[in-house]
Amino acid sequence: MTALAPAPQALDLRTRFYAELDPLLDAHPDVDVVLAVIGSGYMGRAIARHPGRIIDVGIREQALIGVAGGLALAGRRPIVHTFASFLVERPYEQVKLDLGHQDVGAVLVSAGASYDVSAGGRTHQSPADVALISALPGWTVHVPGHADEVAELLHREAAGTGRTYIRLSGQRNARPGPVDGRLHLVRDGGETPPSSGSAPLVVAVGPMLDTVLDAVADLPVRVAWTATPHPLDADGLRVLAGPAPVLAVVEPYLEGTSAAAVAAALVDRPSRVLHVGVPGESELRRYGTPREHAAAHGLDAAGVRRRVAPFLV
Repeated sequence: MTALAPAPQALDLRTRFYAELDPLLDAHPDVDVVLAVIGSGYMGRAIARHPGRIIDVGIREQALIGVAGGLALAGRRPIVHTFASFLVERPYEQVKLDLGHQDVGAVLVSAGASYDVSAGGRTHQSPADVALISALPGWTVHVPGHADEVAELLHREAAGTGRTYIRLSGQRNARPGPVDGRLHLVRDGGETPPSSGSAPLVVAVGPMLDTVLDAVADLPVRVAWTATPHPLDADGLRVLAGPAPVLAVVEPYLEGTSAAAVAAALVDRPSRVLHVGVPGESELRRYGTPREHAAAHGLDAAGVRRRVAPFLV
């Protein structure tokens, strides 16, 4: 079982991203930051100290990705940032072609998660972003749950060459976890009768860990966590799931996003699998707070418990 680090001072994930840009640009002379207005007001120091390396294309999201593709073709390492709906959904063709088809690398860093900007309406909500990025070849998706994870991922990916999506959320866990791409057991579920095999498993993704732990606090289940749902740690899942898996996957975005990867990992085992996330068959048309959206989608602790308890226990 992985021991989580002591709880450091809490810091919003998006705020930490902005705070890391100035030292990151110092450390990586080949990195440029590309914006579409969003975020520019938080980067004053970095803009002043690194003239010409933070490029604001205006509210032109297709150009945002096109410029990033051009920079990558010229040997630069672009970090591209705006809200998830404007970074993934609106310029999806450019993500597919200007980055993917050209086979160049970039680091896309979103804010807003599925419904953080709930008062902004549907234009600012993007529960399908991870599913869309995962449908394209060659991408890695990180969904950190703590500001320290954001810093580690950002510096590591800035030094890389691949295509990476880092999804930032206003929701966060109290403690950071390891961001090594693997699935980590964080709760063993207590004693399990020998005749019953392994206790049921709940896989929490990114900032859903604390919610899941709260939801199953008194249930005889194990909990595992990852900040990198794509590509999924298939070997780790097979080890934790056991020969006859009973598991639930709780993700903070479109329900079933990881279903194909989980099914492929367990293809040779008789399995019962529940996927919990933002429902795809319904859409909220009355705006509220992010917490109200989470409750309406069944992604608060009470909602997660309602879904997983009768399935797993």
